[in-house]
Amino acid sequence: MDAAFINNMEMKWNDVQFVRVDADITDNLIDKGDHIDSVLSKNDQLKLKDMLHIEIPELHVTVEVKGLSPDALPVIATRPEFMRRMKDMALNGGGGVGNFYGNLPEEVTLTVNGNHPVFQKILNDENRQKQEKEVRNLADLALLSQGLLKGNELTNFITRSVEMMEGKEKSKIILEA
Repeated sequence: MDAAFINNMEMKWNDVQFVRVDADITDNLIDKGDHIDSVLSKNDQLKLKDMLHIEIPELHVTVEVKGLSPDALPVIATRPEFMRRMKDMALNGGGGVGNFYGNLPEEVTLTVNGNHPVFQKILNDENRQKQEKEVRNLADLALLSQGLLKGNELTNFITRSVEMMEGKEKSKIILEA
């Protein structure tokens, strides 16, 4: 649906709000009132957040750790509905404020599933470099699912994945944009 139409309908119906199905974690779209705690300690949560500190020029990344089902994905990338609408309107020629939002970097929240068993395995590994590579790959997979991994970051992800599968480190490929 058209972003302008959705905004118009939300203004008409005060008690209705439209969101994309991928605007948030599925469990958060419909509030069921149940809350699951993360099995990770506060120290482990901080360690994961530190490893997930990602600096990509086109992205503003926020990291949070939540207790989700152990069957849910280990890292989920979501983008705020408001920013997506503003960027959509900017792409469709919605001048003025739309152009301002169109020039802002993409915003994404990486939600770490603190109950996923892969993090117990990663955090128990003594090799800090291996931990960082594995956590970064999980984050990159989440970004890739949203179409946000491009250019040099995508090349680095592919190279890192091949290295991890081969069990050895290769020289890094760095491409200038």
